Amino acid sequence: MYGRLLVSLLALTVIPVIVLQVFYSSYLISNIRNNRMQLVRDYGTLLMEDLLTSDYLEGNTSELIDTELRNFTGLYDGRALIINSSYLVRFDTYGMLTGKFMVTKASILAMQGSEEDYYDPLTDQASVTCVIKDDNEEIKGFILFFVSCSDLTNTYSSLRNTTIIVIFVFVAILTLLSFALARTFTRPFEQLGESINRISEGNFDENVNLSGFTEIETISAAFNKMKGSLKHLEETRQEFVSNVSHELKTPLTSMKVLADSLNTQDNVPLETYKDFMLDIGSEVDRENRIINDLLSLVKMDQGESQLNIANLTVNETLEAVLKPLRPIAARKGVELRFDNNRIVLADYDEVKLNIAISNLVENAIKYNIAGGWVHLSLDADETYFYITVEDSGIGIPEEYQSRIFERFYRVDKTRSRETGGTGLGLAITKEVIELHHGNIKVSSREDEGTAFAVRIPLVYKPEEENRSGGDRI
Repeated sequence: MYGRLLVSLLALTVIPVIVLQVFYSSYLISNIRNNRMQLVRDYGTLLMEDLLTSDYLEGNTSELIDTELRNFTGLYDGRALIINSSYLVRFDTYGMLTGKFMVTKASILAMQGSEEDYYDPLTDQASVTCVIKDDNEEIKGFILFFVSCSDLTNTYSSLRNTTIIVIFVFVAILTLLSFALARTFTRPFEQLGESINRISEGNFDENVNLSGFTEIETISAAFNKMKGSLKHLEETRQEFVSNVSHELKTPLTSMKVLADSLNTQDNVPLETYKDFMLDIGSEVDRENRIINDLLSLVKMDQGESQLNIANLTVNETLEAVLKPLRPIAARKGVELRFDNNRIVLADYDEVKLNIAISNLVENAIKYNIAGGWVHLSLDADETYFYITVEDSGIGIPEEYQSRIFERFYRVDKTRSRETGGTGLGLAITKEVIELHHGNIKVSSREDEGTAFAVRIPLVYKPEEENRSGGDRI
């Protein structure tokens, strides 16, 4: 990138300067030569009137005209010839052709009305032809000027040499600036590449502090934000793998301990044997629940293709959720109430929504107090239906509320294991609701209770993205 940017900068700065200098030099010398030839032509136009009025071409002489011509051509180290219509040279500032006939291709063309300007680079001399016409546009002769351009060439050469030196210095400065700019532009990206390599090696601790242009600083800030997200993701992944390993290993360890206890004892009483086998069965059930929950999460991670959407009555689904949970609530002395405000029809996967709401209600019962209450409510508007699960339980400390939907995360690990939880219930609930393009929020105060608010669209649209917000949730 550095090389390409450097070449690009040089191409955009140095090359245009060189090309401009070459073309400008060519234009400059050509322009000043043309100006001299135009000056000669203008003088010839003025002289023609004197030649016609004095009958100079017909044989009259004029010392004034001769002297003026010599002075004019002397200024430019040149020569002038006045030739009449008979090709007779009436005057030659050199005196060599005066009184002689000059029939050449140039003189014939001049007598045909052709006026040509010509520059000869070999002699560094310009020739200008001025055709003399009377008032009737009849050609009476012509004036042929030869003027030297060596003074112009010398001046141009001196100016060009000075310009080349200036251009060389300017090109050198532009080249150095191009190197500096290329380094300024590419160095932050080199640093960014080095940081990416370090991150790919697992180093998430070092921040990138790129300075310079606003865009570079924006990239630096965005990269650090992304790095923070990757670091959190990596920590979450490692914690998840650790939790999965621990959760799967714990029931197996318990079963191994129980089985070893039986194997190492002789004449185990039947009651003890049954108790141990019941404990082993409980651990098997616990292992099975963990595996099933993990499989559920894996399937839901595959996306909306796993949903079996149908237009159903939400009220009936929630009644089905509460039916197996009522005996559990009764045993714990928890009042379980369903506020059924209206009949709500919506598009959803009945099995998955049942699992999601069951997790919320079951947790509300498990983490409640004796004599407490759990309220499940359903409402809807023209776009969404709303499910709220509130309880009078132990609540969730504010510092933990942002993490309760993480897989295997528990606020109180000891109590969670006592209640038989796997740490995956709320993660599954959140996945299910987001698969339906809905969202879930929690509000809780420690020792006062918890409320989960769920919002799901009444009409399921596969292409719709999950949205948050709204006054009702």
